[in-house]
Amino acid sequence: MMAMKLLITAGPTHEPIDAVRYIGNRSSGTLGAALAAAGLAAGHAVTLILGPVAIAVPAGVKRIDIETAEQMRAAVMGNFPAHDALIMAAAVADFRPVAASAGKLPREGKLTLELESTPDILAEASLAKQPRQRTVGFSLLPRGEMEASIAKLRRKHLDLLVYNPLETMNSPSITATLLYPDGRQEPLPAMGKNEFAKLLVERTVNLLG
Repeated sequence: MMAMKLLITAGPTHEPIDAVRYIGNRSSGTLGAALAAAGLAAGHAVTLILGPVAIAVPAGVKRIDIETAEQMRAAVMGNFPAHDALIMAAAVADFRPVAASAGKLPREGKLTLELESTPDILAEASLAKQPRQRTVGFSLLPRGEMEASIAKLRRKHLDLLVYNPLETMNSPSITATLLYPDGRQEPLPAMGKNEFAKLLVERTVNLLG
């Protein structure tokens, strides 16, 4: 198999409330870093778009640091055209404040935030992809939510979706099921993130023929 160009996203996004506070999540970015390492080890060119986490990235990986969902969207849409596949492992915040304060809000009384949805980066990238390109996403839902994951695969026009049950969040291992547009399901045994990353890179490259 010839070398491919892989675009991988990892980590959380931080959506500012004011100059100090933000809305975020507990994503560590470790799976994305493992995917980048696996892609590099397999001989592929890897670009990693990484949210605000302190994590080691292998030398040889092109790293793009971002903070917000909008910054991640710009980085993905700006870099995807030059890549063969996008693996969207980042845990992008679903909501952000409609308006962020330029200063630090005082800690007085109650604070009410008006939130809006962040852009659906993966869906946008899938709609913009060329016939030669592939998109891979993740579905973090409780066990038993297979149908919702299949619906997500179809709604976002993905070439592969990793159904990763919510119960495995922050676990050193992953028990995932790979879902394909033709209806195939590939249940995987529990495995460490490095082992899973190697497998997912292989499956992604196989999609490219």
